[in-house]
Amino acid sequence: MEDETAVQRCLECESNPPYFDETHCLDRYDGRLQSALHQLKYQGRLACAHGLASAWNQLMMGSLKNIPANYLLPVPLSQIKLCTRGFNQSWELARRIRYTNPINKNPHILLRHHHTQHQANENRVNRYKAIQDMFYINPQYKGHLESATVIVFDDVMTSGATLNEIARVLKDNGASRVINWVLLRTLRPT
Repeated sequence: MEDETAVQRCLECESNPPYFDETHCLDRYDGRLQSALHQLKYQGRLACAHGLASAWNQLMMGSLKNIPANYLLPVPLSQIKLCTRGFNQSWELARRIRYTNPINKNPHILLRHHHTQHQANENRVNRYKAIQDMFYINPQYKGHLESATVIVFDDVMTSGATLNEIARVLKDNGASRVINWVLLRTLRPT
């Protein structure tokens, strides 16, 4: 029996298909896990990464364990943002994800240019414009993604602009499939 969530698409995805192939989310953004994510992200409480990843492992990995993939990559931060925050929350979560199949977890393949403008208050159209050409593949890994299935891990999916741009870059560099694993998803992207 096919999982009905695997075939659900929003109206935007129906009319403008994204570059990524599928997305799996643990919970909604305004749910119980939001506080723990904020503590991780904005207060530097790395212990919250353990709890959030544990929730993912307990609730999601049963249904996702048979997805064959070559790489698990976090959504990258720019070097400036990484230095300011001190860690990449997506990597702190992704590296704690239990995956039964052999997979290369790597925070150095996908890189990001620095973006001076915050996207949190932007609408969907501006998010898509702002994120264009923001991501690139580390030259050291050119050719490594040929025909690969890549899982991209992110803490929050809002409009999908970031994950869509990442999927475009990954596929432009040879990836055959891009699957998003997202901790929290906003209910109504703007």
